[in-house]
Amino acid sequence: MREQALGKVSMDKLVSLCKRRGYIFPSSEIYGGLGACYDYGPLGVELKNNVKACWWRAVVQERDDMVGLDASILMHPQTWVASGHVDGFADPLVDCKQCRKRWRADDVKDGKCPECGGDLTEPRMFNLMFKTFVGPVEEDAATVYLRPETAQGIFLNFANVMDTARKKLPFGIAQIGKAFRNEVTTGNFIFRTREFEMMEIEYFVKPGSEEEWFKRWGEERFDWYIDLGIKKENLRLRQHTKDELAHYARDCYDIEYLFPMGWSELEGIANRTDFDLRQHASSSGKDLSYYDEESKERIIPYVIEPSAGVDRSVLAFLADAYDEEQDKEGIRVVLRLHPALAPIKVAVLPLSRNEALLPLSEEIYADLRCCWMAQYDDAQSIGRRYRRQDEIGTPFCVTIDFQSLEDRQVTIRERDSMKQLRVPIDVLKTTLEAKLSGESIDTLPPGGSYWLGFSD
Repeated sequence: MREQALGKVSMDKLVSLCKRRGYIFPSSEIYGGLGACYDYGPLGVELKNNVKACWWRAVVQERDDMVGLDASILMHPQTWVASGHVDGFADPLVDCKQCRKRWRADDVKDGKCPECGGDLTEPRMFNLMFKTFVGPVEEDAATVYLRPETAQGIFLNFANVMDTARKKLPFGIAQIGKAFRNEVTTGNFIFRTREFEMMEIEYFVKPGSEEEWFKRWGEERFDWYIDLGIKKENLRLRQHTKDELAHYARDCYDIEYLFPMGWSELEGIANRTDFDLRQHASSSGKDLSYYDEESKERIIPYVIEPSAGVDRSVLAFLADAYDEEQDKEGIRVVLRLHPALAPIKVAVLPLSRNEALLPLSEEIYADLRCCWMAQYDDAQSIGRRYRRQDEIGTPFCVTIDFQSLEDRQVTIRERDSMKQLRVPIDVLKTTLEAKLSGESIDTLPPGGSYWLGFSD
């Protein structure tokens, strides 16, 4: 039923594709794996990097009110005391009295173990932060934590950034980085893992303007997913109820996506008020205020926080792009990834392994890979190679044939429509650049023509 609800792919089918095509592997697989940890393969790391690059371009590069940061994973332990994580970053945990498995209390219904139906213990709080030690001695004085979020590194550097970047309110600080949570209940592939990557913004505003910016950031972040190909009907905004709000938040909306397992959080937009800056100022004794030249007063800015998971975004883009079509050979699997996200932008496919085609094919491949991530494939029939590229999401294939040796023209095939153009090699790069930027495949370049195509 869940697959029908999404209209395309089950989680099992998506996991199989990711393993088979080199997107995502279970971590430490040769030793039996490590629960809720995954490795990104050759295609997966490209997709992940592309997601992060698109986010950074949208929220930092294309704005004049944003700067970036890369804070340390390890921070002074007092950071997490002041932020409330030491006392408050915990989930209620229950144990099954029969099979001994542990569960988050909010994942359990009817007071019975989801695994065996046994009775459960009373809930007890379990802190999600990983502990480690600085230096050679394992003692309380040397205890530090792996950060459960990247936000605190931004708050600790607020004064540093304000002094060096010389920004006036409103302005924001963006960061992409690893975070760690010792989750009790994991699952659903890369949706909830113990090691993950976050894309977070802390946007500092004058008190009184926070509602306007809260709404604006919610709209901008929602539209970002649509601009990169997520279907609007698979996204929704859900406001947190009062009992869901984090200890620092006055209000929060989740951008939810219709994953294969149902509606779940993709990104959160929170109004963190001035909680964090006040807490760290009080705890450290340092001034984290902002001098407002208009009012001639020092103020503590309010903070709007859009916080997205890189891994969840990757999962959503993969799930939304997955498609199956009936064709003469059975089922054509297509990953209709936005060109900006596709790991491989163009594949170079000589029609055969004939040695006469090799020099020109290698020349074109070398030229294209200077501009984009490209792949060279000469194994099996041209139709099977097209199918492989469709399945990994490559937007365009360039085919070199024997006629190319005479007329210096090659064929461009588009993934989604399977339409093909014949274009001169001299305009190949400019044509691909235009098509990857959104130009219709039906728009002919100089000297180009429509092509009936090689057999799919």
